[in-house]
Amino acid sequence: MTHDDWTPVTTGESGAAVLRSADGTRYAKHVPATDPAGTAALADERDRTAWLAGQGVPGPRVLDWHSDGTGARLVTAAVPGVPADRLPPDDLRACWSRIAEAVGALHALPAADCPYHRDLDDVMATARDVVARGAVNPDFLPEEQQHTPAAELLARLEPQLARRRKQAADDTVVCHGDLTLANIVLDPGTLDMTGFVDLGRLGLADRHSDLALVLANSRETWPDEAEARVRDAAFAERYGTEPDPDRLRFYLHLDPLTWG
Repeated sequence: MTHDDWTPVTTGESGAAVLRSADGTRYAKHVPATDPAGTAALADERDRTAWLAGQGVPGPRVLDWHSDGTGARLVTAAVPGVPADRLPPDDLRACWSRIAEAVGALHALPAADCPYHRDLDDVMATARDVVARGAVNPDFLPEEQQHTPAAELLARLEPQLARRRKQAADDTVVCHGDLTLANIVLDPGTLDMTGFVDLGRLGLADRHSDLALVLANSRETWPDEAEARVRDAAFAERYGTEPDPDRLRFYLHLDPLTWG
């Protein structure tokens, strides 16, 4: 691996340096040895990626892992296609039911077979840490919350924790963990799903933690709220479960507090 073979990728929220091979067939993520937490997170992503590849769900394959005194590097095969957030509205409409089916298939994997967890208490602990460090990026927040102190936003969620914990225990599925349209890749010609990417947060969790992100993110493509409601209903019909609006709102407001 030489510097001439790879170009930096500037999109995404990963703390790792991300590179794409010149021929577009591989991605590499690198974390320096001075970041042990980042190295551990990258190793987790390696393991989750390899596990999901063994479940018949389309996504990247682990090609190489290297860790030494200079840091850690994960190399994966690129998933061919275009991220769903880059599709024009007509194309996203055309493949919307296929996305719902793919998410449903992911969530239908046997939970007992998944060794990875995203316990709500752990997610809340991450949010508390990010908020305490003043590291919340306001651009990740819903527009109506961008001028509200992050500590206040977290305080609004804390009283719901016991109820949401019980709901999660009763409705735990294999979740992607960061199910935005950018992490759903499709063939631009056929609009068939080619894979889920960026699997570092994959694990057992309340299905609403995934559904909240994909449904909210799609609103950036639909032209107005009226169509968004129609598309939400179409998604739920093909997915097979009608989401709980209150739980969607909880996870939509929690997720931005966990990145920092």
